[in-house]
Amino acid sequence: MSGPALHFLTGGGEMGARMREHDWAATALGPPADWPEALKTMVSTLINSPVLGTVLWGPELRMLYNDAYVPSLADRHPAALGSPVAQVWGDAWARVAPAFLSLLKTGEGFIQTRVELPMVRSGVAEVTWWNFSAAPIRDDRGAIVGILNQGAEITDQVHAEQGLELERIRAEAELRRINRELEVRVMERTVERDHMWNTSPDLMLIIGFDGILRRVNPAWTTLLGYTAEELVGHHVNEFVVAPDHQQTVQAYELAASGGLPRIENRYRHKNGSLRTISWVAAPTGDMTYATGRDVTEERRRQLELEAAQEQLRQAQKMDAIGQLTGGLAHDFNNLLGGISASLQVLQARIERGRTEGIERYVHMGQDSVRRAASLTHRLLAFSRRQTLDPRPVDVNRLVGGMEDLIRRTVGVGVDLQVIGVGGLWPVKVDVSQLENSLLNLCINARDAMLPAGGRLTIETGNQTLEDLAAQEQGLPPGQYIAICVTDTGTGMTTEVQARAFEPFFTTKPIGQGTGLGLSMVYGFVRQSGGEVHIDSQPGQGTTLCMRLPRHFGEAAADDRPVASDPIERGDGTTVMLIEDEATIRILVTEVLQDAGYRVIAAEDGPSGLAVLQEKGRIDLLVTDVGLPGGLNGRQVADAARVGRPGLKVLFITGYAENAAVGNGRMEAGMEVLTKPFELATLAGRVRRMIER
Repeated sequence: MSGPALHFLTGGGEMGARMREHDWAATALGPPADWPEALKTMVSTLINSPVLGTVLWGPELRMLYNDAYVPSLADRHPAALGSPVAQVWGDAWARVAPAFLSLLKTGEGFIQTRVELPMVRSGVAEVTWWNFSAAPIRDDRGAIVGILNQGAEITDQVHAEQGLELERIRAEAELRRINRELEVRVMERTVERDHMWNTSPDLMLIIGFDGILRRVNPAWTTLLGYTAEELVGHHVNEFVVAPDHQQTVQAYELAASGGLPRIENRYRHKNGSLRTISWVAAPTGDMTYATGRDVTEERRRQLELEAAQEQLRQAQKMDAIGQLTGGLAHDFNNLLGGISASLQVLQARIERGRTEGIERYVHMGQDSVRRAASLTHRLLAFSRRQTLDPRPVDVNRLVGGMEDLIRRTVGVGVDLQVIGVGGLWPVKVDVSQLENSLLNLCINARDAMLPAGGRLTIETGNQTLEDLAAQEQGLPPGQYIAICVTDTGTGMTTEVQARAFEPFFTTKPIGQGTGLGLSMVYGFVRQSGGEVHIDSQPGQGTTLCMRLPRHFGEAAADDRPVASDPIERGDGTTVMLIEDEATIRILVTEVLQDAGYRVIAAEDGPSGLAVLQEKGRIDLLVTDVGLPGGLNGRQVADAARVGRPGLKVLFITGYAENAAVGNGRMEAGMEVLTKPFELATLAGRVRRMIER
């Protein structure tokens, strides 16, 4: 074919120009003389196509290619133009030649993807990847004269895919490694769990929410004697003692609702003995996993310890009683000695007719009686068994009324300050006992400041105790008033504070204190519903506060009779007297009769009640609380009021259970007078009650 024949290969670009200018006449194996129109169109389209393409022409498959193919040839271009493909592709042709040669013979085109080809570009050998498609070129007679080949290099894509595949391979390898490690760890934990399950000295079980045992560890056999076959499938209460069945059911029902039960229950050993088991449990799924520890010996030792502690407390009580009786014997012997001596001197003087000055011995005997009464009141206050006469009290007014007495008692060496808060709430207490308590605190404060003296402060105030503060003080939450006595004396050590309220405990030398002052204060305040608190440091003084519950009402005026009150006239009114002590019964009867009262006396409850149930006028019942015959004074009064509603009652007593007079909650028209009392005081109280 001559050069002009190439003019049919129209198209732009560098390769189009070179192909048109090439002298194919000099090539022995040039293209045929006449090119089909289809081939012309195909070659023209190829040259202008952006897709990499070649035409392999003639028996040697010489190469014609477009501009898009040039980069893949690198420095082999432009020599490759018109050269046999086997010469240009080298080793790469050997890999794909069978497919192209088969196409020349059969005329069947093909598509090959992901073809791996070695290639040298610019002197550098590399492996490339391609997608190929090839189709035959025929002349006008239908004979195959060449091949149209199009290719797309996918080396970058394959490399990217290979990178992802490599990451996937690495990830899978890492996952396999992690799984292997997890399997090893699970196996190790399983071995550890099984080892713990099989060797634990504690009971372990898996139990359903229906109380049926599903699995147990070997410790059940060791501790309770049952094999797993004897336990699994049975209800837990088959092995629990009957009194503990309910709490066992509550425990597994709590677990069923998501709770974490902790219980102790008793199991019966196969040999019949009992074991106490302490359980902790937690639900998982529809099962509860529980661990139980045998605490039988711990509970036995705890009971033994509690028994020993109780024995110790009893021994301490007996020791305290011994101290109490010894101290009482000493003090009462002294008081009885004073009374006896006074009476003996009186008797001797009267027998000799010497009556001048005998009042002195009467007063001495009465003083001993008052001291004895004070001692018994302190004892009863400490035991919280004294009979109180609670009344609404204005504490500021009470303290103000005692200020002169306290000043005289503590002496000139003590600077007394009284600070009463305004708007102080009233309290309902026994006035005499509160006065005695305050005086005792002031005397203790004075003694703590001897011999140098110091400052003594009495302060009152309102306090509201919330839940936590009240709990710390051992009181119910509510409103209280505080009466605090503060001194600048020697203070107390922690050890002394711990024993301060014990009976007969004192830091004073023998003969200078009974040790009953603070114990009396403590007993009275506790019996009145309050508490006593000590705040002290050695060398820094002491503050001792009495807290008493607020009374919601007005304070009453002080109408207590005093010992100097004259015996008032009774104007013929009738008093029923019940007293089992003959001496007191006779003396009280005589005094009331001398005062003009009509007195009916009885020596026990039943005989007194019989009189009260008869018809006849009775204006006032005066009765002891502790009476023989099976009826105490309160019972007699209550029975008498059934037939005599509103009967006024005066209880006289030296000792009584609180319940006998209602624990300070006596009904209207009932009052109490504590023995021993002045006869004038008794007569005055009788008069006032009848007139009300």
